[in-house]
Amino acid sequence: MKQRVLVLGAGFGGLELSTLLSESLGDEVQVTLIDKGDTYVLGYSKLDVMFGHATLDSVRLPYRNFVKPGVRLLRETITAIDPATRRVTTDSGSHDCDYLVVALGADYDFAATPGLDGANEFYSVAGANRLHDILPAFSRGHVVIGVCGAPYKCPPAPSECALMLHDHLLSRGVRNQCQITLVMPQPSPVPPSPETSKALLAAFAERDIKFVPQRRVSAVDASRHVASLDDGTELAYDLFLGVPKHQANAVVQASGMTEAGWVPVNPRTLETKFPNVYAIGDIANTGTPKAGVFAEGAAKAVASALVARIRGVGEGSLYAGTGSCYIEYGAGRVGRIDIDFFSGPKPTGIYNEPDVALRADKDRFGASRRARWFGL
Repeated sequence: MKQRVLVLGAGFGGLELSTLLSESLGDEVQVTLIDKGDTYVLGYSKLDVMFGHATLDSVRLPYRNFVKPGVRLLRETITAIDPATRRVTTDSGSHDCDYLVVALGADYDFAATPGLDGANEFYSVAGANRLHDILPAFSRGHVVIGVCGAPYKCPPAPSECALMLHDHLLSRGVRNQCQITLVMPQPSPVPPSPETSKALLAAFAERDIKFVPQRRVSAVDASRHVASLDDGTELAYDLFLGVPKHQANAVVQASGMTEAGWVPVNPRTLETKFPNVYAIGDIANTGTPKAGVFAEGAAKAVASALVARIRGVGEGSLYAGTGSCYIEYGAGRVGRIDIDFFSGPKPTGIYNEPDVALRADKDRFGASRRARWFGL
């Protein structure tokens, strides 16, 4: 009888894991990939949509194009997870498996920040698409880009938003009529890489972007146009762009898998406390950033472990905890940070200066995933 692998969530981690298992085992294994959506959007594409560099339709990747030997992709909504028995219940029935991999990402907890549900945010696809229509009409006033809690996906994204907003307003000839403030809970834009943070702070200073570190937005009052910070101070704004507090999927929380909000795992093997149950990507507490490239790296480690166990030969490789994140600087220039979390006593980051050539590098990164997963 074929071994059954059940993968929950068709994001970076789930797509790469299913692809690797198909490439290594093909029809030797039965892989079921479940996601409630019908399309996937690469995370960085949301900023492209927001600032008018792409349309939502052009960045949607339909799951019907994900076709791999030995893998079936089901569009179902997960309603319950029993990690002890490895049974998953959906709106269409139940699924049992030999190996369960939870890759459901991070959800947004709008209720955690009073008033945020009545303001703008750019982390969801819908929120970014809504701003696609709002930003062209904004020509004067104070923009506050505010992070409402940590950790959050793609740590450089709020900084990218500020730099891209500067570029957007400059291109329209209204930058001198606008002020930009970026509020973040961390002491620096990218703490694992002091060099990257230094470069971003210099870019903020050059563009007259005010950086407010070690503060988070605790409430938003849309009627007064005021954002409250966690130290009790208030920032008046004309346009608020929020990063919602993140949380684990409610079904995962109800399953008993989470501790302190996320799923604890062995950071090198991605194993949870439940036998034959793994967690990868944003939902797992690995000590690495919540970003697609790290979910992809975790998927490679779990895939190698599952192949070894199913075939009964050798051992899987460990999660390396390395990845590269691109940073948009505007004016067509892109920087890159190469981060390593596990090789040394503390995380390290190598900074690559923004350059037009790195734009092509980032484009190749996205194109390779679209081709690998969706054949596009």
